[in-house]
Amino acid sequence: MGSSHSMSEEIRELADKTGFTTDQIENLHRRFKQLSGDQPTIRKENFDRIPDLEFNPIRSKIVHAFFDRRNLQEASVGQVDEINFEDFLTIMSNFRPIEMNMDEEQLDRFRKQKLKFLFHMYDADSDGKITLQEYRNVVQEMLSGNPHLDKESVRSIADGAMMEAATICVGQMEPDQVYEGITFEDFLKIWQGIDLETKMHVRFLTMEPIAMCY
Repeated sequence: MGSSHSMSEEIRELADKTGFTTDQIENLHRRFKQLSGDQPTIRKENFDRIPDLEFNPIRSKIVHAFFDRRNLQEASVGQVDEINFEDFLTIMSNFRPIEMNMDEEQLDRFRKQKLKFLFHMYDADSDGKITLQEYRNVVQEMLSGNPHLDKESVRSIADGAMMEAATICVGQMEPDQVYEGITFEDFLKIWQGIDLETKMHVRFLTMEPIAMCY
């Protein structure tokens, strides 16, 4: 990240932008260099070096999310071929644990940031909507890695999640409205009351305990 003076200034700027502490940024930079092979950017194939992702049932969606232009705060859709360290931090900032000193407004904004990232994972075609079947399929994929659930239980829970989503989304429509899919506003309602810090999370970068919630 440059010379000692410029690096410390850059770290402070990144801390202000992402909410990470300087120590966390330095640790993540070491991990970034390890993943990239000491190169300035990371490509999708570099994620093959993360053992914790190897058997994750939604591995491809997680990796895809790191290269999604929407998550990189770009005013466009699609995938980029590679990301630099600042991009990497931008993505990782979605998974910072909630801080105890956050007020209600900060908590609401932080929660929406996490859910926006999750919504983008469901919305694979980037059209701003998720079909009920897509929602069901991702729930089933996430649960498929749970050793305490058999296939029938996983299917049953996924079906129930889809029906609950339908009740929330379709049930609140006006009689003349045509259902076109789950919007982000619908998604916020579906996830209302769900603790993002403990539900559907996976261990990711094996360094400091930074939760990635799904």
